[in-house]
Amino acid sequence: MKLSIALLASAFASTGAFSPVVTKTSFSRGTVALEASRNRDKIASRSKWAESRGYGGTAVAEGEATAAGLMTNDEGLEYVRLTNAAGDTSDIYLYGGVVTSYVVGGQEYIAVRPDAKMDGSKPISGGLSHCWPQFGPGEIQQHGFARNVNWTVKSITSTTVELEMAPSDYTKEMWDKEFLCTFSVSLEDDKLSTKMFVENKGEEAFDFQAALHSYFTVSALDNLSIAGSFAGKEFLNKMVGEGEMQTEEREEITIGEEYDRVYMGVNDPVLKDSGIGKSLTVMNTAGYEDTVIWNPYGNEGMGYNNFVCVESVKFDPVTLEGGNSWTGDMALKAGDL
Repeated sequence: MKLSIALLASAFASTGAFSPVVTKTSFSRGTVALEASRNRDKIASRSKWAESRGYGGTAVAEGEATAAGLMTNDEGLEYVRLTNAAGDTSDIYLYGGVVTSYVVGGQEYIAVRPDAKMDGSKPISGGLSHCWPQFGPGEIQQHGFARNVNWTVKSITSTTVELEMAPSDYTKEMWDKEFLCTFSVSLEDDKLSTKMFVENKGEEAFDFQAALHSYFTVSALDNLSIAGSFAGKEFLNKMVGEGEMQTEEREEITIGEEYDRVYMGVNDPVLKDSGIGKSLTVMNTAGYEDTVIWNPYGNEGMGYNNFVCVESVKFDPVTLEGGNSWTGDMALKAGDL
């Protein structure tokens, strides 16, 4: 089923109401310091924050703790840190089930905005953020509820974690379906692999959309190009009127203005950052069929010049019959230019 242009044009609105749900787990905790500017008074420190995240061509500082396990940030939110033999790391927050960091060879590839709230008061603005069971506005809250509920740790090793989200009184109030979502993250030697596994535990079918609203680091937008099968493809440009269908003529995308574009049928983006001489391949091997590119160009408060959203999306709704399942596989592979 293809969606109308009007529905596409409204699907990626940036605001919405949230009712955060934060719970605790029984796992042991550690603590680590997080650096992030959260208000106007901290604007002067954003360059230092960006450097600590690996933006601007600066590698993550050596000597940071790389121990794996369940930890707690300064705001009280729990996250899992994965680490491999090479010293690469990945952080995954239980709140929202969101991957907020992927460091390879000292270089951070996943972005968290400087205005992000890391205390559970709203969904984390950054990382590989879940949009489920809805993408954009619709019958329930903006982008669904998966990104503002606490997921449960089902299993954990030094290099893997499996999180689970099941129905709760909170989710049933807005979407009373018998679902079970499992999100797995594996820090492999050469890539970071993720799997979103959705099961219909009931007898009645339900429809859903799925996306990873992925934020990636950029040394500067002038240094960025995004390759993939874009040339000749139609896309919805949301920045023109109520949304206008256009045809992409470029082989590689560059960003010099505010971007909000929906590329249906494109799922093979490769980010190239000449400022650090690195690439990041987004490998969508199952489920995710479309790509959204978003950047709030000129918005200093969001740190626009040091990130780009290249989102893995299943936009046309999936109809999942009772007892059936759906899988979304996405992996990130860093490389040199």
